[in-house]
Amino acid sequence: MGDRLFSLRVFVRIARGGSFSKAGRELGLSQPSVSRIAAELERDVGAALFTRTTRAVTLTEAGSDYLARIEPILAALEEADHAVRGTGELRGRLRVALTSSIAVREVVPILPAFMQSHPALKLELLLNDQLQDLVQDGADLALRFGVLPDSSATARRLAISPRMLLAAPAYLERHGVPQAPADLSGHDIILGPTGVRAWEFQRNGRSASVRVDCRLQASTNEVAMASALAGLGIVQTSYWGCRAELANGALARVLPDWDCGRVELHAVFPAGKAAKPSARAFAEHVERAFSA
Repeated sequence: MGDRLFSLRVFVRIARGGSFSKAGRELGLSQPSVSRIAAELERDVGAALFTRTTRAVTLTEAGSDYLARIEPILAALEEADHAVRGTGELRGRLRVALTSSIAVREVVPILPAFMQSHPALKLELLLNDQLQDLVQDGADLALRFGVLPDSSATARRLAISPRMLLAAPAYLERHGVPQAPADLSGHDIILGPTGVRAWEFQRNGRSASVRVDCRLQASTNEVAMASALAGLGIVQTSYWGCRAELANGALARVLPDWDCGRVELHAVFPAGKAAKPSARAFAEHVERAFSA
């Protein structure tokens, strides 16, 4: 039984990584050993689980179905082990999907306390600035911003951050400081990854909406921020996306008396299976850190 469980864990690592060698590195095994375990599992189940090419290892239709059935079983076993230990110790590997910006700016700085509290846990950060498919990427948890699309996945709101407009002081010296939302029509606008062109504002019960025409659009927050730092225009982002630049004065707030709305951060767990104990613990750690 022990060998079979290990084989199943190897199978999942191959399926998620698309490589025998990558799975071997993660599990401390040689590539030939991983290949042999995969072949033995295929023989035991009586079906081809993988399609092997010189470039990648992909799942067959049978392999995809097997993965969907096996992962909830392994998660349930992990949950049972965690409950029986009763010590709060987390083990195994936790895969967290998130954007590179929130990872570098907010999550990595709070990792030491989490990792020190759970020394037997291995953490893998899956960085992607586009919306990720938790099942396809094999993530146990995703940190996502904004309004979530309709999904059967389980989501939990962790924190809220104000949106704000920013620009480099040198840009404002050259082009002037906007005094009202309508003034933005005469300025260079930098759009970030949301690509939202209708900017909403509120102040003292008044509402204003401005449709901006950007000169530059970036698919990541970091490039948008770098563009603002270079004096290319005015950018909108969350406080999480500009905390350091505000603190050191590299960027200045624009229209600070106007409310630009809020950004929500959610923990999203894959649909169809119970959240891993380590995923729940990580979400709770982020929530505590962001509310401190």
